[in-house]
Amino acid sequence: MESAETGIPSEVSLKEQVSGILRELAEAVGLGSGKVVVVGTSTSEVAGRRIGTSGALEVANELLEGIEEVRKEFGFDVAFQCCEHLNRALVVERSLLEGLRLTEVAAVPVPKAGGSMASAAYRSMSNPCLAETIEADAGIDIGETLIGMHLRRVAVPYRTQLRYVGKARVNSAYTRPKLIGGERAVYRMDAGPDEGSAHLCD
Repeated sequence: MESAETGIPSEVSLKEQVSGILRELAEAVGLGSGKVVVVGTSTSEVAGRRIGTSGALEVANELLEGIEEVRKEFGFDVAFQCCEHLNRALVVERSLLEGLRLTEVAAVPVPKAGGSMASAAYRSMSNPCLAETIEADAGIDIGETLIGMHLRRVAVPYRTQLRYVGKARVNSAYTRPKLIGGERAVYRMDAGPDEGSAHLCD
């Protein structure tokens, strides 16, 4: 039996759903050590309710298990976006905040001010803190919480095979460096010396 709305078999757990999405993204775009993934989650939307109305720590903890499983497998870091009450600050390990020289802000996220996912993530970390903002290499948005403000430019949408976690629609993205230089620029190492414009450039 599967949900007609999401197409997800009913026996597939939330943990399996989120880990499958994150693993597909990690494999497709080469996420690993030194990369940062931002995760935005509305546990209300996962449960089929309107965002911000029915947060659930039980849902958050199950999702956190799936995310942590994939994080350990690939070695990337994760930043968990808080809700708007904390200005969408991010829960991160202090080692990541200090390593990237991020700006720390002061709060302890709770379900009603920060969100259930951020609250669960904060309590699961060894030395948690909040970063004001980040430039992540990729991200998953569970329930359309708007993570774009925390993605490095240039963001590229990535459509995973599974597009829902519970009843929440999921959007994913990765980022790439800006292409600079205009029509004369070359973007491949295997390009010949004569490729690009005929005009000379000192």
